[in-house]
Amino acid sequence: MKIGTALTPNATKALLLGSGELGKEIAISLQRYGVEVIAVDRYPNAPAQHIAQRSYVIDMTDAEAVKQLIASEKPDFIIPEIEAIATEALAEIEAEGLSTIVPNAKAVQLTMNREGIRTMAAEEVGVLTSSYAFAETYAELKTAVDNGIGYPCFIKPTMSSSGKGQSMVKSADQLEKAWDYAKAGGRTDTGKVIVEGAVDFDYEITLLTVRALDDKGSVVTHYCEPIGHLQQDGDYRESWQPQEMTLVALQNSQNIAKKVTDGIGGLGIFGVELFIKDDTVWFSEVSPRPHDTGMVTMVTQRQTEFDLHARAILGLPVSTILDRNGASAVILGGIDAKGVEYTGLDKALVDSDVEIRLFAKPEAFVTRRMGVALATSNNITEAREKAVKAASLINING
Repeated sequence: MKIGTALTPNATKALLLGSGELGKEIAISLQRYGVEVIAVDRYPNAPAQHIAQRSYVIDMTDAEAVKQLIASEKPDFIIPEIEAIATEALAEIEAEGLSTIVPNAKAVQLTMNREGIRTMAAEEVGVLTSSYAFAETYAELKTAVDNGIGYPCFIKPTMSSSGKGQSMVKSADQLEKAWDYAKAGGRTDTGKVIVEGAVDFDYEITLLTVRALDDKGSVVTHYCEPIGHLQQDGDYRESWQPQEMTLVALQNSQNIAKKVTDGIGGLGIFGVELFIKDDTVWFSEVSPRPHDTGMVTMVTQRQTEFDLHARAILGLPVSTILDRNGASAVILGGIDAKGVEYTGLDKALVDSDVEIRLFAKPEAFVTRRMGVALATSNNITEAREKAVKAASLINING
């Protein structure tokens, strides 16, 4: 792999489609190897745009806008950070050999909505999933629930993020409200919702799975230590690494992750979400990029999930070695305001085992992720307590 000099005609360029907090860390990891980064998002002053060499604000679901920008910048790599992207434009660009889509256009198309990835996982590669059905009308949804999926169940848009539009439905009288919420809450109305049967699981994990090249140029799959996480309203609130689990459950998790990521292909990191009960493992979802729960790797691993993604993309060696036990806790906005101020950093950072990352998003919302507290310890329980306490000490004011 040859890397040119940034801001010169021979620069190696990476274009981020989506420039949130995950994109910012990807940009930092790429820039450490001299890559020139172009950060694109739908709103100005997104986190990665603060540090990129150049930035743009466009509607990333507009195929023509995406193609025009890529034709102008001519990036070597196009790295999607979000799902709401004009996937047909990326497929055309990949087919023409103009840029490398990370991990590939197929991955972006499959994971843009839950229908593609769930169908691939359950029907093509044959891994265990919860019961599910897709519905284009409320009548179809009710029929699917009444004829086998049952209650409780989960109603979700086929394309959404951060838990938007998702509901747990415990009884028939809640179903229509959940249908309306799913139709209104997705990033884009695809015309369908997915209903998933409840799985009786003990805990859930993110298994960060890396497809990278070895010294012979062959693709090899690597796994980070499993990450446990706590969700609220469909969005992550805490994560910790490693999650304790049996060797058999870990092997089953790795087997599922390999089948799914082999089915997708390409190079880079994948956040594979799994449900675990005893030694039984169910596939839930996969993101073909660094995962929000994986922010804990910024204090636990020698190479963070962002470093691993950058290295794999560039064809460099990777290491998933875990250095320390650690945990993360989300810092939520708590208010709707622009240009907020943060206090409490001095108190949160008294503990030398604690780190704080503030994302500097231009606008806060009550449930928007504005930062993350990270903590290490000899045991996971203490690390979680430290992270949660540190997050609680950060105050956000309008």
